[in-house]
Amino acid sequence: MNEDRPLALITGASSGIGCALARQFVEHGYDLLSNAEDGRLDQAARRLRESGAGVRAVRADLTDAAGADPLVSATTGPPVDVVVLNAGVGRGGALADTGLADDPAVIEVNVVSTVRIAKPLLRDMLRRGTGRRAVTSSVAATTPGPFQPVYNASKSFVQSFAEVLGNEVKDTDVTVAAFLPGPTDTDFFRRADLGDTKLGTMEKGDPDDVARQACEALVRGRAASVTGSPRTKPRHWRTRSCRTAPRPPCTARRPSRERARRTARSGDGPRVTRSVRLRWPPRGQRRKVCTRSSPAAAQPRAPQRPRPAPAAPPTCRLGGGPTRGGEQ
Repeated sequence: MNEDRPLALITGASSGIGCALARQFVEHGYDLLSNAEDGRLDQAARRLRESGAGVRAVRADLTDAAGADPLVSATTGPPVDVVVLNAGVGRGGALADTGLADDPAVIEVNVVSTVRIAKPLLRDMLRRGTGRRAVTSSVAATTPGPFQPVYNASKSFVQSFAEVLGNEVKDTDVTVAAFLPGPTDTDFFRRADLGDTKLGTMEKGDPDDVARQACEALVRGRAASVTGSPRTKPRHWRTRSCRTAPRPPCTARRPSRERARRTARSGDGPRVTRSVRLRWPPRGQRRKVCTRSSPAAAQPRAPQRPRPAPAAPPTCRLGGGPTRGGEQ
């Protein structure tokens, strides 16, 4: 490791989005502290070292409660400038059909290890007064997921966790970001036993595109960014990257007060007030009415003649007297 180069820690860096993120950071002049649990981590580290970067591979199984300890211990050397918590697993199938050990494994990797790694490294960044942190969330964090309930719930935790940390450190130079990739062409679907599902067979995004957009969002300080190709992003997020968690657009927007009360003040003479209907609420609901002033019609209206009272109908008397038809 070169002490003059910044250091980035990336979990889940043996393949997929994590490996693409590692390549992006190496291209930007970072040394790496990479983590995964499989043998492909060493191969990925060798390829990255060929570009001249210093790479230290730490194999640790995050499905174990103590799996994060070796990785945290490896950060006691040079300070870590960027932390990307990317490791994640899923398991497809109805909750009643999956194995008893599958769901705790998803929670250990996606939730427990995220907290166990984030806490000591966040303390170190706050002590130094600088640092960037990121977590790989998912668009699955925004909605419940039938036949992968634990995975979607765990990503909702990750998304909420990142937003809360970002709020806690908003007055410091430490930033926290969350990436929300759509379906991406990785081993996730095969390992989660989702390869034959509609989600597993649909068109997927390129991991390199996801990693490039994630790095751009991290540099710009965005708190949340939906990454991936336009085809794999949800329709209402295809052109949306925001500083807070994305939300679906409102189907009917209320016009602003200034827009509803615009008045023309040119000309002289009395201002005539007339009612204008707003476009809110939607059709079929009760509408509010506001007043609008205009300089039109300076001439006063002519007084209207009072309408004559209607004539009383002729009375009808039983046994005789006048009726509507005349004399009996």
